[in-house]
Amino acid sequence: MTSLASGAAPVIKASGLDLTFQTNDGPVQALRDVSLDVAKGEFVSFIGPSGCGKTTFLRVVAGLEQATGGSVSVNGMTPDAARRARAYGYVFQAAGLYPWRTIGGNVKLPLEIMGFSKADQAERVKRTLDLVDLSGFEKKFPWQLSGGMQQRASIARALAFDADILLMDEPFGALDEIVRDRLNEELLKLWNRTQKTCLFVTHSIPEAVYLSTKIVVMSPRPGRITDIIDSPLPAERPLDIRDTPEFIAIAHRVREGLRAGHVDD
Repeated sequence: MTSLASGAAPVIKASGLDLTFQTNDGPVQALRDVSLDVAKGEFVSFIGPSGCGKTTFLRVVAGLEQATGGSVSVNGMTPDAARRARAYGYVFQAAGLYPWRTIGGNVKLPLEIMGFSKADQAERVKRTLDLVDLSGFEKKFPWQLSGGMQQRASIARALAFDADILLMDEPFGALDEIVRDRLNEELLKLWNRTQKTCLFVTHSIPEAVYLSTKIVVMSPRPGRITDIIDSPLPAERPLDIRDTPEFIAIAHRVREGLRAGHVDD
């Protein structure tokens, strides 16, 4: 599993991160004293109860929310600078595909906005659709694809401009278990091929354990890290690895971390 090499700077570094939202009902602390280093090529899952700040942390990394305390850097830059440098692709809970655009047109959209040449756009669309096993579907419209295929198209769109970091906010949460299992397998193969640095939000313990090199367990609001688990599982993971004692032991530790977070709250 990937880890920080001696002396290597982390791709993402959070130190004592706090975030408090000001609301009509008073301040709400979403994150408290979150410190985390993410190495290049790691697959880091964030798991915790609803409202614990998992998505908020992703949005801070993406420069979509501003921390109110502590610091966070992405590739040695501020999140805003990293966003302008197109350091990451973002995959949301819903596929968010434009229904009037074909699948190829949706994947191509960020490339158009960024000013890539038409030849480069075409090559990148083909390459990323190949990566997510959607070759031949570029002329279809979103409504002609299943929910799982739409999410794969959304991942292709996030990969199209070849950012080194992929931020994924519970992309498979609305899918049934069979489709979710298949997409977990495909995502793991995709990560192994591309070696992107992935931050992945989930509510599913099996999903977090199956996908990750590192699992970050978070408490109820205000979101704090209760445990960071470096996975000993091999990079090649068939689905039936979930029946092994090693997998079950990690899942148990995640569950204990979630329980401890509630007790400490």
